[in-house]
Amino acid sequence: MPDLPRPPYDPEFLEAIALVNAEPPLTVDTIVDRRSNPFAPPIEVQLEGHDVLMEHRTIPGPDGDPDIEISIFRKPDHVAGSPGIYHTHGGGMISGDRFGGMEIVLEWLEELDAVVVSVDYRLAPEHPDPAPVNDCYAGLKWMAEHADELGFDPARLMIAGGSAGGGLAAGVTLMARDLGAPALAASMLIYPMIDDANDTVSSHQFDGIGVWPKSSNEIGWNALLGDRRGRDDVSIYAVPARAKDLSNLPPTYIDVGSAEVFRDEDVAYASRIWAAGGECELHVWSGAFHGSDLFMKASTQSTVRNELRTRWVKRTLGG
Repeated sequence: MPDLPRPPYDPEFLEAIALVNAEPPLTVDTIVDRRSNPFAPPIEVQLEGHDVLMEHRTIPGPDGDPDIEISIFRKPDHVAGSPGIYHTHGGGMISGDRFGGMEIVLEWLEELDAVVVSVDYRLAPEHPDPAPVNDCYAGLKWMAEHADELGFDPARLMIAGGSAGGGLAAGVTLMARDLGAPALAASMLIYPMIDDANDTVSSHQFDGIGVWPKSSNEIGWNALLGDRRGRDDVSIYAVPARAKDLSNLPPTYIDVGSAEVFRDEDVAYASRIWAAGGECELHVWSGAFHGSDLFMKASTQSTVRNELRTRWVKRTLGG
């Protein structure tokens, strides 16, 4: 496609996006460097100002695969019977850990006295599909099966993730539907990475610009799928946008910026949930770049964005 005009960035984000665009682009050779320089602050920093207990555990992996590391977050005075939130982190399928993006989830924990479990899944390219989604599904199953021990109501269980974690949350939601368990009360997909085609208008608009441009998206999908990318035998759990049937999904929230690669694939996914008779709340934030809610958390738009997510979680899960 020729160069396309792009939606403008929110004025509050101009300085931040200029710094982002000055960074060298992701390449296959710099994946390891990206892992050693995470965007997310350390979990100890994220927990500052929050009265939250954190516990680490190792649980069995799927079908004899390596064990999985999880972290459990609860209020010190937690009362059993509250909602449960299962979190899948972002990182383009190639980086990140279970502590990335917890700033968003901690607010829901405090507002609803929720129990949060966040999972470390195996990363591509060392561990391509289906390892990441299988790990995430195994962690969700474990959480649901240990609801009494963890102290939450399994009928109020939500999955949530951002970026690659949003794509994995969408894939796990489809897997749970198709396998009949665990039952999910809600699915929160924050700018989810769900379409390996990477050929929408928005992907071409943000080619070579932004936090996660088209070229980075190519690297992430190639790492996950290898030479199977684009073939018909790729699972819908790896690439949720390929699912032909989006019926019988739990209430879903999709949140994306107008100025990012994932805009069009996420809007299309929401539209297809509605077409299948499902419940989906969609927000497209004018001028928001990928992850701007985390990079610029104190901005006017990010504040409202986080408030609306929290309201939806409270309305959907009760609390």
